[in-house]
Amino acid sequence: MHSFGFEDVRRRLEDANGGYEIVHASPGLEIGVYVLVAPEPDRQQPHADDEIYIPIAGSGTLQVEGEDVPVREGEALFVEAGAEHRFTAYESLSLLVVFARPAE
Repeated sequence: MHSFGFEDVRRRLEDANGGYEIVHASPGLEIGVYVLVAPEPDRQQPHADDEIYIPIAGSGTLQVEGEDVPVREGEALFVEAGAEHRFTAYESLSLLVVFARPAE
């Protein structure tokens, strides 16, 4: 067991106008911090792994396969592997991202 922080990572990425940084990786699991700052668009492509987004600061909209889902602190969002998705309608949005990876 070990703990890891993500608030310093969030602040650093926000100061750099966004980005993604891994804060934990182990077999079957990756956890990262993803920060989006307008006017930069979300350019991510569909992923090969299921993922969960946990908003930690800000709000916006997640478009998944053409459906808009509000993004708010206190709620989590699941996106299936391969689904077309991107965040929109944000000024500054910070998320904890959990990828479920097949263990090797």
